[in-house]
Amino acid sequence: MEQQPHLNDHNKQEYPPMHTTEHIINQTMIRLFSCGRSISAHIERKKSKLDYRLADCPAEEEVKKLEEAVNEVIAWHLPVTTEFITQEEAQGRFDLKRLPDSASETVRVVKVGDYDECLCIGAHVENTSEIGTFKIISHDWDEEAKRWRMRFKLV
Repeated sequence: MEQQPHLNDHNKQEYPPMHTTEHIINQTMIRLFSCGRSISAHIERKKSKLDYRLADCPAEEEVKKLEEAVNEVIAWHLPVTTEFITQEEAQGRFDLKRLPDSASETVRVVKVGDYDECLCIGAHVENTSEIGTFKIISHDWDEEAKRWRMRFKLV
C-alpha cells in the first residue's frame, strides 16, 4: 500500500483557474523577460495581481505579447499534474528560498504540461482548457523599486 506523503497545511483556498494561470504567467514572464517568478502575488477569483522585478518597464507591445502568449498556452489544453519529491531532490531543480522553515521534507511539484513546473501546495485545474481567457486589466511601474505590477482577470 502506497503511503500518502505528509505536506504542510495550506492556509488559503485558491480559485483553481486563477492559480494555474499564475503558474503560466510566471513561466511566460521568464521566457519573455528573462526575469524570475513573481516576487509578490495576490490571487483571487475576480481579479489578481502579480509583481515582478524587471530592469525596465515593459512597453505596451510587450504587455500585449505577454497576454497573447499566456492565452496561447491556455489554448494548448495542457494537463496539470503533480508529483511528490523530497527537498533534497528539489535542490538545483527549484528555488527553495521561498519554502518556509517549517516546510515538510516532501514537497509537491505542479506541472502545467511541459511548459512549467514549480513547487506548490495550492489548488489547480486538471487541464488548461478549464481556465478561460486571460486579460490584463491594468499595470504600473515603480521606477525606484524596479517593480512591474500587473492586474488581471479571467473571462
